[in-house]
Amino acid sequence: MSAPTNTLQTYQAVGNREDLTDVIYRISPTDVPFMSGIGKNKAKSTLHEWQTQDLAAAGNNAQVEGDDATADATTPTVRLNNRTQISRKTVIVSGTQDDGMDPAGRKQELAYQISLKGLELKRDMEFALTQNTTAVTGSSTVARQLRGLEGWVATNNDLGAGGAAPNYGTNTAPTDGTQRAFTESQLKNIIQLSWAQGGKPNVVMLGGTQKQTFSTFQGNSTRFDKGEDRNLTAAIDVYESDFGAIKAVPNRFQRARTAFVLELGRWKVSYLRPMRTTPLAKTGDAEKRMLICEYTLEAGQEKSGGAIRDLL
Repeated sequence: MSAPTNTLQTYQAVGNREDLTDVIYRISPTDVPFMSGIGKNKAKSTLHEWQTQDLAAAGNNAQVEGDDATADATTPTVRLNNRTQISRKTVIVSGTQDDGMDPAGRKQELAYQISLKGLELKRDMEFALTQNTTAVTGSSTVARQLRGLEGWVATNNDLGAGGAAPNYGTNTAPTDGTQRAFTESQLKNIIQLSWAQGGKPNVVMLGGTQKQTFSTFQGNSTRFDKGEDRNLTAAIDVYESDFGAIKAVPNRFQRARTAFVLELGRWKVSYLRPMRTTPLAKTGDAEKRMLICEYTLEAGQEKSGGAIRDLL
């Protein structure tokens, strides 16, 4: 059927108001599990330094009765450092858009854009804290760069063929090896190596594909599902190892080919300048804001955990 002759329809009408909801849908992930899960500290220079201490190796300590005491060898501290990195985002909004218009889904354009840039800056920081492989001193033309997890986890590594662990003492990046499947034996190996060094790893941080593989690990358990509830549990979030429980934490911003086994309490993000919003000079009919942060990664004791590298 067709409408009667001369029926005014929406196709011909002029002046109908637009139907624009007051909701803005966003799907881009903003969770930053590594930065959120570790401690915070204060840096006081662009070269942030700290010390670590090892004990002498344990041995059979048997002494002769009545013997004179002699001085034992001392184990000096190790002085480590990392460079601070500056990360920033900038917003410029015209006066007309900020003060004159009535945008849907937000009250004020400048405030909305600042909030978005804040989320983006956190994502960039998580990327640097997990993926950076070497520290860069920087110059008047080269930006300073912090060394992230990829370059810090040096002692306990499970590598693919041809792969090499990083050396933070010489500021040498890891070498990629042949990629291979993620297995439970690799995880157990790194947990055991970390425990032998004195660590108590409590988190395995990994990409989405490796998280799905992790959920297939059996350990020493048998799975049961109640058929009548029609629910199937396919995920494992906590792995009960011989040396304690390990929580699986997926991270979208780390390198997908690496699974980090970490004692989170040994790591800190140290801020020389915490994240702040700074007004920029007004040069015309626009408002300018800069979000800036200067920070670095402090590795309290990298041998408390390890890395399974070169994963498919």
